[in-house]
Amino acid sequence: MAADDITLRVSTCTRNPNAALGQPTYTTSNGRDITGWTSVRVSRGIERCPSDFEVSFTEPYFEVSKVIVQPGDLVQVLLGKDIVLTGFVDRYLPSYNAREHTIRITGRSKCQDLVDCSARWTGGQLLNLTIDQIAKQLCAVYGIDVKVADGTVIGDPIPQLNIMIGEPIYGVLERLARYRALLLYDQPDGSLLLANGGAGSSGIGTRKAASGFKEGINVASAGAMYSMDGRFSDYDAVYQGLDTLQDIGNGGNLIAHVSDPGVPRLRYRAIVSENVAGGSTVAQQRANWELAARMGRSMQVRLSTDSWRDSSGTLYEPNTLVDIDLPGLKLTPKTWLIADVTYMRNEQGTRADLVIMPPQAFYPEPVTLYPIAPDITTVRGVNS
Repeated sequence: MAADDITLRVSTCTRNPNAALGQPTYTTSNGRDITGWTSVRVSRGIERCPSDFEVSFTEPYFEVSKVIVQPGDLVQVLLGKDIVLTGFVDRYLPSYNAREHTIRITGRSKCQDLVDCSARWTGGQLLNLTIDQIAKQLCAVYGIDVKVADGTVIGDPIPQLNIMIGEPIYGVLERLARYRALLLYDQPDGSLLLANGGAGSSGIGTRKAASGFKEGINVASAGAMYSMDGRFSDYDAVYQGLDTLQDIGNGGNLIAHVSDPGVPRLRYRAIVSENVAGGSTVAQQRANWELAARMGRSMQVRLSTDSWRDSSGTLYEPNTLVDIDLPGLKLTPKTWLIADVTYMRNEQGTRADLVIMPPQAFYPEPVTLYPIAPDITTVRGVNS
């Protein structure tokens, strides 16, 4: 497979104070494609928002006219014909020494504004809206689109959302995403994606790579981590209820229990669950999540392969299931999830660095936003 060209498609941005809500807050001009990069790194992941990139080139005799890039420019990063990131140039870093000149450019996806900037909403309160509706209204201020993955169940409207002064949009939405057991990360076009993060039919990993990774075939290097320090044999989620004075059942200080049979000795962990009416159900979900997430994160594989693409020519992407067969790591064949991918090219060649984990590592934690009866998507874990 021929090596992909690396292209930066850059446009100059000018602030547009008259932009309509939901439209970009800038106009663009002077579009140009810049190629010839000798080094590239693009990183994307389920828990990486925003995605980011770094490109550079080095040569003995530098011509300033070759690179016309300014911090704040709109940029698309293309690997071959595939757009892998749409965002803005953060930094332009020229340097030189006695032997060579180097230009280095870094940037992040459009969703950087959701992480860096504060939510801007008159009154600071939103009522009776679904999460995708809330996301679209908050992100529209910065001209960022919001999408919902196919098959994703958004859930019922949130009765009330209070936005704290100075709170970043991503912080608000991440809190809501966990409330509905959703994943929240950016897409190559710069939009924000909401996707199910549970174990149901529309859960994470709805797409599978056409080919996997097999020792001795397409794995340049690999390492595994099997850990026990983050796991516990028994989990108690304690519901410190508000209804301790009731003379009927389901009073306060109830305990939801779950055990991890894979832990070979007693290791006990207690968790304070949400303090709301009906919290016994939430407490059980909280205990199940704690077990599932800690078990999932106790096993991970990091590997490098000499291609950015699977056998069908599709780029390896986060939230994609992939088969792995790595007996040298004492790992039986598995179908796990690509959690993070970094596309690399430098003087050592082309490679993709991937972090691969069991899918349950990304079951979002249930939280309760306000002291009202909870309405939380079931988080499926062990004994649930």
